[in-house]
Amino acid sequence: MKLRIARGEVCLRLSAILFLVLTTCLVAFDTQTKVVFLGIQKKATYNDLNALKILVYATSAAAGYNLLQLCKHSTCSRGNLKGSDMYVAWISLFLDQIAAYITFGTNTASVGASMIAVKGSEAFQWVKVCDRFTRFCIQIGGAFLCGYVASILMALISTISAYRVFRMYSPKWFLRLKSTS
Repeated sequence: MKLRIARGEVCLRLSAILFLVLTTCLVAFDTQTKVVFLGIQKKATYNDLNALKILVYATSAAAGYNLLQLCKHSTCSRGNLKGSDMYVAWISLFLDQIAAYITFGTNTASVGASMIAVKGSEAFQWVKVCDRFTRFCIQIGGAFLCGYVASILMALISTISAYRVFRMYSPKWFLRLKSTS
């Protein structure tokens, strides 16, 4: 049973890394240039919206964190990890939840900020950017979809971490560890 859970977690982490890197690449390398007036060109990049910059940083950090967790799994399986399993499990749960929440939060904030590019705002005299830069907006939308898939995968990873932590405690006594015998 432990081996199946460990393999499942490795598969989930690899999938999350794939979707996080895909999100980062889709946003960071997305550019489109259009002629606005006579010879004046306007280039749309992720740097035009601060929420997209933060999304690139957060998804890159989450992918790096999941890669480090995969390295931890490879050293733990060889028995090289020293220290208490309980502390490592709690820290892993805490960091998994932080990564999942930050990824979901930055993705949702970027979607909210990008809605101004889609709909514009007459009150602030902001024009609809996606009318001019259609390919750019479609690619950013695909990146958001990949970001939400990665967030769901990281939430599943977090539930596996929670299972690892709480299986160490006794089902009969509140917050008492199981006996070692």
